[in-house]
Amino acid sequence: MNAMMTSVPALIAIGAVVIPLLVYALLGVGERMLQLVGGRAARYIRPWFWLIVPLGLMAVVLVYPMAETVISAFRDAQGRSWAGGANFGWAFSGEMLGILGNNLIWLIVFPLGTLLLAVIVAVLFDKVRYERFAMTLVVLPTAISFAAGSIIWRQIYEYQPAGSAQTGLLNALWTLIPGTKPLAWLQTPTINNFCLIFVGVWSSLGVAALILSAAVKAVPAELVEAARLDGAGEWRVFRSVTLPHIGGAVLVVITTEMIFALKIFDIIYVMTNGNFGTNTIANRMYFELFSSQNLGRASAIAVVLLVVAIPIMIINIRQFRAERIR
Repeated sequence: MNAMMTSVPALIAIGAVVIPLLVYALLGVGERMLQLVGGRAARYIRPWFWLIVPLGLMAVVLVYPMAETVISAFRDAQGRSWAGGANFGWAFSGEMLGILGNNLIWLIVFPLGTLLLAVIVAVLFDKVRYERFAMTLVVLPTAISFAAGSIIWRQIYEYQPAGSAQTGLLNALWTLIPGTKPLAWLQTPTINNFCLIFVGVWSSLGVAALILSAAVKAVPAELVEAARLDGAGEWRVFRSVTLPHIGGAVLVVITTEMIFALKIFDIIYVMTNGNFGTNTIANRMYFELFSSQNLGRASAIAVVLLVVAIPIMIINIRQFRAERIR
């Protein structure tokens, strides 16, 4: 422990002082050499020379771990012997099918729920006087980490048997209705996944609403006024004018939330730890790696997540390029 504590300042010094100095020296020497070369060759080499450091860092931080994960997915629990496709066969069989089903629910309900509420907030708040104050209330949960927000909502969902004092806010309000009994919100399989999804929507709504609010404000006012002069109602204006102009922002929001749904972990880990039929593939990957110490299965899950996320990222990148061209 003492050795570890001693090494921390050394690592900070290396990261904050030594590495920047080495990079500065490398680029300085390289620029001098390029000046000596001169001409067309220097102009051709210079961009690639300046990219050496970021490309090297990307290779070390991103490419190498990704390649190592893919290789580990075809090995055994200790990462030594070749296991072929056994880990992927396990990832799509048995209890993993239920876990994949939970992620599918997240992948559909969470992005659509967040998008729907964010559109309502962005459009309606644009029409009220106290927009800044109202938007602040919506954005406020984003200042809380997902783990902290999950702790708050776990207390709100708290369940005590019928006849006992309800310490959870939701059951305390629910039992005020005559003839109702307290519900085990997080322990009942038919509703617990949706309760967890609601926490995710609550935590993510602020950012989505801000993105869509900026897009709504960018809609040309003259088009809105022209539609109203032609007799269009508010719903027709939204459907025919506002929605087509905020399509790019809608796509950004829904793809971002889909990626979040794929890798959802902290809400599940804090609130149920995957029990009562709420497990997700990211939480199972954590269990396989740190509890079961099965590197092969954990790597297989990581590869599955990567493969599913790639098409979503491609859509996002294409949309970003299309916006730049406009």
